[in-house]
Amino acid sequence: MESTSNTRPTRRTILDFLKRNGAVSATLLAKELGVTAMAVRQHLYALQDQKMVTTTSQAGQRGRPVKLWALTAEAQDLFPNAHQDLAVELLNHMSSAFGEQGLHTIIDRHSQSQTKTYAAALQGINRLSDRLQQLALIRSSEGYMAEVQADGDDWLFIENHCPICAAARQCTHLCSNELQVFQSVLGPELTITREEHILQGPRRCLYRIKAN
Repeated sequence: MESTSNTRPTRRTILDFLKRNGAVSATLLAKELGVTAMAVRQHLYALQDQKMVTTTSQAGQRGRPVKLWALTAEAQDLFPNAHQDLAVELLNHMSSAFGEQGLHTIIDRHSQSQTKTYAAALQGINRLSDRLQQLALIRSSEGYMAEVQADGDDWLFIENHCPICAAARQCTHLCSNELQVFQSVLGPELTITREEHILQGPRRCLYRIKAN
């Protein structure tokens, strides 16, 4: 049995894995973590008691159902949220003080500043894969849990968490600007489309990046 001192970090690792990968079986989770399925299940049942994870069943081979484990809505509070209550309150105050157009102007200026910061960090990096990896590092440091995956000739830029989700729901201009920031930073020779969007229900935001 795992020692008490290792219990908390292991459970946090499980939560982080589920956040990045979505619903998975205990067997797959054990394989990824390099521990036994029994040990993983002990942690999962403890997390279930804490209302951090939930289960669904999926048909497996030979018709046998497979139990899949995923995060609950309560577990989302464990990940960075960039002071969402304060952000929403500030958006409301700015909208009241400056109107909707004034709010958009402020957000546009923030996006311009963000673009300059990202562009400076990517300066001198020429290969697209390296540029994407650097951008993922920056976004992860901001709480987005970003990663990059190759998909044939395309690249997938994935953000497994949105630390400004509540603010983005309040003002969707934040999300539309995010796509423009990526396009400006990575260059006009690329086509960037958002294929999954947390605000529309998926567990992550996924951007497909194609060379024109």
